[in-house]
Amino acid sequence: MAHYWNKEIETLSREELRKLQGERLKATVRRVYENVPYYSQRMKEKGITPDDINTVDDLCKLPFTYKTDLRDNYPFGTFAVPMEQVVRVHASSGTTGKQTVVGYTKNDLETWADCVARCLASAGVTANDVVHIAYGYGLFTGGLGLHYGAERVGATVIPVSGGNTARQIMLLKDFGATVLCCTPSYALYIADELKSAGLTKDDLKLRVGIFGAEPWTEEMKAQIEERLGLKAYDIYGLSEIIGPGVSMNCSCQKDLHVLADHFIPEIIDPDTGEVLPEGQEGELVFTCITKEALPLIRYRTRDISVLNYEKCECGRTMPRMKKVRGRSDDMIIIRGVNVFPSQIESVLLKHSQVEPHYMIIVDRVNNLDVLEVQIEMNDSIFSDKVSSIESVERRLRQDIESTLGISAKIRLVENRSLQRSEGKAKRVIDKRNIY
Repeated sequence: MAHYWNKEIETLSREELRKLQGERLKATVRRVYENVPYYSQRMKEKGITPDDINTVDDLCKLPFTYKTDLRDNYPFGTFAVPMEQVVRVHASSGTTGKQTVVGYTKNDLETWADCVARCLASAGVTANDVVHIAYGYGLFTGGLGLHYGAERVGATVIPVSGGNTARQIMLLKDFGATVLCCTPSYALYIADELKSAGLTKDDLKLRVGIFGAEPWTEEMKAQIEERLGLKAYDIYGLSEIIGPGVSMNCSCQKDLHVLADHFIPEIIDPDTGEVLPEGQEGELVFTCITKEALPLIRYRTRDISVLNYEKCECGRTMPRMKKVRGRSDDMIIIRGVNVFPSQIESVLLKHSQVEPHYMIIVDRVNNLDVLEVQIEMNDSIFSDKVSSIESVERRLRQDIESTLGISAKIRLVENRSLQRSEGKAKRVIDKRNIY
């Protein structure tokens, strides 16, 4: 049975949706042209004015927005409203350079809460649920985004934030949480600690998991579901667009429904910027058409996905995006071959002798790229003979080479020896110094 938050909007015909998008796009473009010097300058450089934008078909005329543009206008140079109308500021994690800053008006926060509530409702979350939020609170949008969306649904919210996993497990058990919200890698870490504490999934009441903020495979999804006894859903978002709540799985689990009445999606060739036909894989681009403080135009996410405009079995008509396969800027090029960490993850999760914790190390030796994958073995083979461990390494190496098309060194390491992350997992160490 399909769960809707706003059935009228979620089941709009494609023609009705395009009409609504066109009206909102036209109004948004005029606002940013008049209020954001960066956008008016970029549009003038392309020889266009707001009068040139009337329908969704005109979207391709507009310039792209890059993360570097937000940093160049740090902190508030891309805001489309005066600061007295901005009631909250968030910022991205910013691993290099300055953080990207996002602002919200009162209406933006209402829109955001409604978007997340719509996502949660599609996973069957109701006022009867207890929602345990282990995403980080603070400048990161994950914690507060899920928090206000869950409250909008009417659920009981446990704002735990990240860290202190032993306490997380105690609260999950004692408070009877039915919904867990965190990164997928942290969900697996919770499963590890649950086992270490002598507990099982039967000691918890979890039935739904809302996981996002990092790419994860179907194999990882299956393992989380098995170990925590819940149904896992993928929520997608990024701070620059609004935070979590841009798209979400429904109960059919066939791709993620984009809330396209708020965010117009495109798929482009990441190298040329050309818009790709429906069904082709490329880089996701979003245009915000209901935000007031930071309505970004054609923002390049660097996330790799595919769009599908067919009506879903659940009855929703919004375009769907495939689970993000990786990021164009996280992709590693090794000996001319494009490699995504998710490809390696999908292989190792098919092998029962190893844990879903791994590290990819790339180096250059004698002008040749060398790939090493360190993978934790589980207790079932840790005490085995060396020959048994070598046999597992050999099978893993063959499978990974078959998947990637290049050779790799596989090194099995002791269980729990690789660093865990309570937020986004760091999977790659590139020692080549080629960037």
